[in-house]
Amino acid sequence: MLRRHARAACTTLAAAGMALAGLQAGSAAAAPDDRDGHRSPTVRTAAQTLGTDSARPELLDAMRRDLGLTRSQALTRLANEADAGATAARLHQDLGGAFAGAWVDGAEAGTLTVATTRAADAAAIRATGARARIVTHSLTALERAKAALDRSATTDAPVRYVDMRANVLVVEETRAGAGARLVTATGVPSELVRVVRGGEAPRPLHDIRGGDAYYMGGGGRCSVGFAVTRGTTQGFATAGHCGRAGTTTSGFNQVAQGSFQGSIFPGNDMAWVAANTNWTSTPYVKGSGGASVQVTGSVLQPVGSSVCRSGSTTGWHCGTVQQHNTSVTYPEGTISGVTRTTVCAEPGDSGGSYISGSQAQGVTSGGSGNCSSGGTTFFQPLNPLLQNYGLTLKTTGVDPGPGPGEPEPGGSWTAGKVYAAGDVVTYGGASYRCLQGHQAQAGWQPPNVPALWQRL
Repeated sequence: MLRRHARAACTTLAAAGMALAGLQAGSAAAAPDDRDGHRSPTVRTAAQTLGTDSARPELLDAMRRDLGLTRSQALTRLANEADAGATAARLHQDLGGAFAGAWVDGAEAGTLTVATTRAADAAAIRATGARARIVTHSLTALERAKAALDRSATTDAPVRYVDMRANVLVVEETRAGAGARLVTATGVPSELVRVVRGGEAPRPLHDIRGGDAYYMGGGGRCSVGFAVTRGTTQGFATAGHCGRAGTTTSGFNQVAQGSFQGSIFPGNDMAWVAANTNWTSTPYVKGSGGASVQVTGSVLQPVGSSVCRSGSTTGWHCGTVQQHNTSVTYPEGTISGVTRTTVCAEPGDSGGSYISGSQAQGVTSGGSGNCSSGGTTFFQPLNPLLQNYGLTLKTTGVDPGPGPGEPEPGGSWTAGKVYAAGDVVTYGGASYRCLQGHQAQAGWQPPNVPALWQRL
């Protein structure tokens, strides 16, 4: 574990957030570019839903630097990822237990592949514009096997995840033979697992705008993840390993700020800090050159998508999402449900924000490597954190509408509530199933965002 003491600066990660595709209910097809290179109205609507066509310059500049994309390519990629995410979510619902994962490929993320264990599903997948891949193991089977490994894992085999592209459960070992011993001890079938040699063992990156530094009362520094509210209380989400409930904090300017209200680590890596009345939550993350990046929602991006982070130690960096629902065993214990990325980070980056476009993704947990030679990082997804503590993400440009627990007239859908894929609500006399986990907000009522809700 890397601990950054009070003089070191902590980083905030920002991840480039998924644009919600404005697909009509019952239609998951991705609309291709026309012969003149213009995007179809369906894809254009997807981009406009979350403003990917007006992404801020610092986000586009970082994608150019770290992903080698021109401004036009970056905008196209964000739009493609928006559409792909909605299509993949809908197919996940439709394929049920046969679903084996989905990912995007190409510099502009223009190719969506969806895997299934049933050959009969291929036609339905292709009808959406995605590629179909027939595989042996379902995502559910692989994740069930991963859960068995998680219960017995040690720091000798610190990282486990499902590689959807290879249709296999990967175990990264730091000591020869540790992966095989773990598989044997748990009774997981060896044909489900591939053991690989890992590099440097991951560790938490120790060390009210997302990305700004804050300092813990006992010494040490971490980064603000995302500004939140809980009723009239303002504060921010961050990593659990940064502090325990009751730990006091001061801000980037060393002025008294607040205290940790809740913290979980290990198991998860989530916490939130309630600020005093001298601090106000803002809907921004610190971007390249100190410019602010707007946060408008919390829809999680699919595997293969671009993701960026901002931090007070290493600045603004981008990469891609490698796997969701990864488990990592640190010296302090195992955390599960984190997302693995190619974004670099260094000590002091813990707790900071990952953002994809304008969509909040999560807070920095830990990683390995550095921003000179490259590395791997893991983030705690934000939606489970919001749900666990009853928090509302601070977003821009929208009337906050009804708060948590206040239902929207005409149904059970509630602004401010975190919904998981598969949840069913009513609105305006109709029932809807959630396709992608997110925190609901005014303007995103089920009939308005078919990328998030499917009418039943």
